[in-house]
Amino acid sequence: MKLIYKPLFQPFRFPSGLEISNRIIMAPMTTWSSYPNGRIHEGELPYLDRRSKGPGLVMTACAYVIPHGHAFAGQWGAHTDEMIPSLASAAKVIMRNGAKAILQIHHGGRMCPSSVSGIQPLSASAIAALQGNIEVPRAMTEDEIWETIHAYGDATRRAIEAGFDGVEIHGANTYLLQQFFSPHSNHRNDDWGGTLEKRMRFPMAVVASVQAAARKAERTFAVGYRISPEEIEEPGITIDDTLAFIDVLTTQHLDWIHVSTRDYFKGSLRDKADAKRPTKRIIDRVNGHIPLIGVGKIIAPDDALFVLQDGCDAVALARVLLTEPEWVEKVRNGEETKIRKAIPKENAQFERTLPEGLYRRIMSVKGWVPVEI
Repeated sequence: MKLIYKPLFQPFRFPSGLEISNRIIMAPMTTWSSYPNGRIHEGELPYLDRRSKGPGLVMTACAYVIPHGHAFAGQWGAHTDEMIPSLASAAKVIMRNGAKAILQIHHGGRMCPSSVSGIQPLSASAIAALQGNIEVPRAMTEDEIWETIHAYGDATRRAIEAGFDGVEIHGANTYLLQQFFSPHSNHRNDDWGGTLEKRMRFPMAVVASVQAAARKAERTFAVGYRISPEEIEEPGITIDDTLAFIDVLTTQHLDWIHVSTRDYFKGSLRDKADAKRPTKRIIDRVNGHIPLIGVGKIIAPDDALFVLQDGCDAVALARVLLTEPEWVEKVRNGEETKIRKAIPKENAQFERTLPEGLYRRIMSVKGWVPVEI
């Protein structure tokens, strides 16, 4: 290993006591490969096995916590106790290679098509997303809100029983928790919307439900939260909204905040004149009071090193682990020039150990993951 990259391989202990052997995390990435009932497909286990041999921590694809939160075909399920053996198979594969295993738990909200969930999408308010041909959701009732809050706690219990080391609450990427926080998607005038503080109420209730379940674990069990710092919609989440939310999240005894950005190195989505990186604003705001994970187009080891030097405590790798499953090992062995930045045009599902659903998605979405010419 080159001495310059040594910081990437330093261990880290989260507030709960969970310790990882290095600062590199596999980011949560959807695989579109599970069975229709949410059970993990056997073809996903070799994919996880190969990629969990280097990172200190592996975050799984997001798993829906309740049937009406099912956002896309091939999504993992954590919505019933029948899923515990399925979830356990993934946790076991990840942990046998020495990585810590984190289950990301999720509800898609208005991004759940009826063709997948079987019902009209639910959200904070009856306002459709702007992108694509998206259905208009129905505003959740009080009972549905509380049912969903409790479902997050139940999914956390299942993660504990399945052997995971923790969960990450998916509060980013336009899904339900973000929809309650966003002034674009939340037009409620009850206790769940209106003011900034009321728009925080649902995600904070979810945090409380998850934390209550986590406290019952008879071993170290971590809880993190993923956010998207801004929205391009108008009105939408601003960085000032997010900084106010961060102030509250730092009081909730979380293990980390995972800042989801498309490109870590770029400035504001909303204000093109603002070149300061949103994650850097959050780093400055928390001032070391809670661990932060940075993510977004981190490809080379120098990119990862920059994220740590910027003030994050760990760095999450996403698409580069699809093109190069041995990224961590190659950097550790001084072979960073051998990192592969594209998948083969032929037989990539076998050569890079990709589950079939994920492979089909890569090949059908042009420009998402680089493919060799």
